[in-house]
Amino acid sequence: MAASVFSSALYGQLFPTGEVGRLWSDSAEVRAMLLVEGALAKVQGAQGVIPELSAAFIHRSSLEVQIDPAGLAKATGQNGVSVPGLVAAFRTAMEAPEHAQFAHWGATSQDIIDTGLMLRLRQTLAAQEERARALLKALAAQARAYAETPMTARTYGQHATPTSWGAVCAQWGGPIADAVEVLPGLRDGALWVSLSGASGTASELGADPAATRAALAKALNLNDPGRTWHTDRGAILRIANWMGDLVAVLAGMAQGLLGLTGSDTGEVRLGGAGSSSTMPQKQNPVGPSALVALNHQMAGLRASLQAASTHQFQRDGAAWFTEWMVLPQIALCAASALEIACRLAEGMEPVPDRMAENTGGLGLIHAEALSFALAATMSRPDAQARTKELVAEAVQSAAPLGRVAQAAHPDLPATLFDPSSQMGAAPAEARAFAARVDALR
Repeated sequence: MAASVFSSALYGQLFPTGEVGRLWSDSAEVRAMLLVEGALAKVQGAQGVIPELSAAFIHRSSLEVQIDPAGLAKATGQNGVSVPGLVAAFRTAMEAPEHAQFAHWGATSQDIIDTGLMLRLRQTLAAQEERARALLKALAAQARAYAETPMTARTYGQHATPTSWGAVCAQWGGPIADAVEVLPGLRDGALWVSLSGASGTASELGADPAATRAALAKALNLNDPGRTWHTDRGAILRIANWMGDLVAVLAGMAQGLLGLTGSDTGEVRLGGAGSSSTMPQKQNPVGPSALVALNHQMAGLRASLQAASTHQFQRDGAAWFTEWMVLPQIALCAASALEIACRLAEGMEPVPDRMAENTGGLGLIHAEALSFALAATMSRPDAQARTKELVAEAVQSAAPLGRVAQAAHPDLPATLFDPSSQMGAAPAEARAFAARVDALR
């Protein structure tokens, strides 16, 4: 399911997936399903549903047997699911038919596939959390170091008012910290065991199937939903949406870096920028571009998964198959975005001199502050109108706004046109973000 740019020999370094990549291989999927089969047998043996000796043999075999995914391809193509072929291969590999016959007792393919999926999603979330925390540390370091470094804030792509580079890093990092903080609740509410039998009725799972499901959840360190969820894909959507939201946040950071590293702006340098095949002067922002591209891909993947979440009756092959195609790409897309963002945050460097130069010029970024200062001696509407007149005069004469305004209004304080004095709460927000990251558990 992972065949894409993420596993491509050509593009794998452009879209790296780190540790998450191995979790979405065919071999990892087979291994996860075998772990579920082994744990199920062990639980059923303890409950007397199947012979305890057979249960112990099946459980041990699930940890030792190696099954080649390629050997399951024909059966999967014929059956539409991998489990019938997997169970047959597992029973054969055990070479003990008296015990092997009790493997997969009362379960259905979806129980094994969905529970195995949850084991891999749990590992995926753990790996993504580790990278998100590393990203937060890098952003927090910048926020703390440059909390007082003035730069121009931009709205609608135009100069607005002064802010600080530390505050910009905090703006990017805040939603990432939010994502890390909600992970415990996401795990509790979405990492579910599945054990409901052929039609969700658990009819062949023994006298107390609810107890078996709860014991299986405990054995695998998953959560017991207390019901069947064969056609309820809400848990899948919640996990996928967490990943999708995170990629959107990282793409926003990337869009900012694309603007700040531009030739006409030059306020940030990126470590390891890309080169052009024909223009030697270029340092292309490859990482930010890849992040934006990943967000474009994620938008389509999320739409497909949303459509695939509506299942008909008690099992829906088409919807389920679509999920198989889409969900691995969502996990890999998020993993790749985190890897790229970490590299960017650890290698980016602000250029304070260029930031200072861009806050200078005519000093029009102080127009808002000027209008409020003038409002101390006239009405707010009159102050705004007067400020517009002074801005027009500064533009027409090519003289700094501060000089023009102070010539007309000598009582204005000089600090009014000093970016370091006009950053408002930006430095405090930068430090608060850094402190928040330090306190994250």
